[in-house]
Amino acid sequence: MVDEASPVGPISYLIVEFPGNKMTGEGLPILVDLVERGVIRILDLTFVAKDQDGSVGIVEIQDLDLDGNVDLAVFEGVSSGLVSESDLAEAGPAIGHGSSAAILILENRWATDFVQALRRGGAELVAAGYIPQDDLVAALDSTEP
Repeated sequence: MVDEASPVGPISYLIVEFPGNKMTGEGLPILVDLVERGVIRILDLTFVAKDQDGSVGIVEIQDLDLDGNVDLAVFEGVSSGLVSESDLAEAGPAIGHGSSAAILILENRWATDFVQALRRGGAELVAAGYIPQDDLVAALDSTEP
């Protein structure tokens, strides 16, 4: 949980789709490393699946079948309660039918001191976002001669 007395960095969310429910777990050790180094703090990690009929439901970590190649136990119980039923409904269109996804809400700890300095100076962080890599590559490709 976020302690209101301690400084908090910008909060972000990511939805990572695993088409056809194929999760290799290749990125999980890197995610753990980011947490251990204090770069991010995971507030919520929720796995979901979208059926062929379009319904989206939560998948418990212990129910994920990864052929024993990935240990997800480190993420057991990582939940602040921030992901709601309405969030699942909003995430649904981003996920393909017959696929699963991870919804990750994280604090960008690396930016905490920067944001706090801005606030002390009277500024407020009013928006943040990400540019999908495919969009960035397409934009850069369109500017090449």
